[in-house]
Amino acid sequence: MSERKVLTKYYPPDFDPSKITRARRPRGTTPPGPKVQTVRLMAPFSMKCTACGEYIYKGRKFNARKETTDEKYYSISIFRFYIRCTRCSAEITFKTDPKNMDYTCERGAKRNFEIWRQGGEGEEKETDEERLDRLEREEGEKNAMEELEAKVHSAKEDMAVADALDEVRTRNARNERWAGGKEVGDVVKEQIDEERKRVEMEDEEAARRAFTTDTGEKVRRIGEGEDEDGDGVEGRETAKTAGELMPPPPVPTFKRAVKKKKDLGAALGIKKKPALV
Repeated sequence: MSERKVLTKYYPPDFDPSKITRARRPRGTTPPGPKVQTVRLMAPFSMKCTACGEYIYKGRKFNARKETTDEKYYSISIFRFYIRCTRCSAEITFKTDPKNMDYTCERGAKRNFEIWRQGGEGEEKETDEERLDRLEREEGEKNAMEELEAKVHSAKEDMAVADALDEVRTRNARNERWAGGKEVGDVVKEQIDEERKRVEMEDEEAARRAFTTDTGEKVRRIGEGEDEDGDGVEGRETAKTAGELMPPPPVPTFKRAVKKKKDLGAALGIKKKPALV
């Protein structure tokens, strides 16, 4: 990094310091002519180049030269901008317009028609007769709007009346159904009872058909005269007497039973000698 620090400078043999001019101007002095600087801006309005017919839309970015003019609107300075056409590089100039809070195209291009600028300085002022005609037309349009609102309100009222009439007719029809002295709930309950009775009668008829033979005889059930084994009352009495003669079951005891040990020696072929005593 030490090689970047220049401690000594080279001065050629023919160096004359008196020939060096001062780069900075004295304080309080301004350069001759208008002050110009390069700025980056966007086109403030849509325009058409008069040289080649190229359309330049609002918002297109340019490197422009900004010039401060001697003109002023009250104490507000007016600036002029120089840009180049994107197709033919023709110079286009426009400046600020503080009075109308807008920009004015001076040279090199023509501003496109913009609907929101209609009625500005370029348009002729209307006369008193034209103003009166315009006011009459506006009044007529206002009256037409009032008539439309009245029609809408009347239509809403008619719809409300029709709804109320339908409700009255429904209530009257319901009262006529109740004229017999029975309410809707009672009528529904009677219908449910009748349906239940009809279903019960159908079930009974189906059961009767199921327990009747083709000859019309009624099928006897098992418990009416005989048991499943074919025995009647006598069979049941005999079973009762046999149950009385049987001895009662033994009483269970909870005494521990001692197991007898197995003689494993006999299984292995070992014979025990008899005791001498």
